[in-house]
Amino acid sequence: MTCLSRACSTRETNPHYKSEDHVAHLLLPGFLKLLINVSLARRLFIRVAAPKGIYEYVIARTKYIDAAFKKALIEHLDQILVFGAGFDTRAIRFQDMRGNTRVFELDVPITQEAKIGQYQKRLVDVPSNLKFIAIDFDQESLSAKLQEAGFYSQQRSLFILEGLLMYLQPQSVDETFHTIRDFAGKRSRVVFDYIYASVLRNEGTCYGETGITKTVSGAGEQWQFGIEKGEIERFLAKYAIRLVDHKDAQDLERTYFCDPNGRIIGRVNGTHCLATAEIR
Repeated sequence: MTCLSRACSTRETNPHYKSEDHVAHLLLPGFLKLLINVSLARRLFIRVAAPKGIYEYVIARTKYIDAAFKKALIEHLDQILVFGAGFDTRAIRFQDMRGNTRVFELDVPITQEAKIGQYQKRLVDVPSNLKFIAIDFDQESLSAKLQEAGFYSQQRSLFILEGLLMYLQPQSVDETFHTIRDFAGKRSRVVFDYIYASVLRNEGTCYGETGITKTVSGAGEQWQFGIEKGEIERFLAKYAIRLVDHKDAQDLERTYFCDPNGRIIGRVNGTHCLATAEIR
């Protein structure tokens, strides 16, 4: 769904909706690649198949994390680690900016193999500084896999957790942030999104909440972790990590979907927030 949303976004003419993931459509099945070129088909996907505000959220999240990725390359951070990389294409899209920054993508074998297979099938050039790390989280140590792959501790790094935390058990979230803290050098950054804990309680207070929770459940998945509204700084403080930027749905609307007259032209699903934090 995320890959399809990104591919649709590249076909948009409205600059607020247009993003730059020109690789996403290469990873789609052939019939979907044809459909997204048809304006009516895109509208049906956006307005009927996708839960309210999720298309807008994916566009905003993609732009937000794209900016963080490019900033890391411009500042020549030593390394970037993408947790649960899925069909993330930033290492491909921004390879001309990469310099000496090494990029690591961490994911389960079945997803990673599918992605690599699509790259090979579509003749997508994989840069030499991109390292794939396949891990079985039930059987293998995250720290050991990172060390084995050459992801060095105490270097200035960017850690990306996109569309991941909400699917993890609280214990796994805790272990992930402890690992980040152990490996990160000073002034390393973490970029991630999360859902409100109220969504797990089905309180129904967020725009588009009912639709997205039904979609997640219908896909045979389950959200496991959320953070209470207003508690993000307290959560990060447990790991000696400082919040430097936070955007809820209204912030994302003002940042990415506000026209020159100050009118909001697209509503963002209210269940998610985006955050950037820095290692002290």
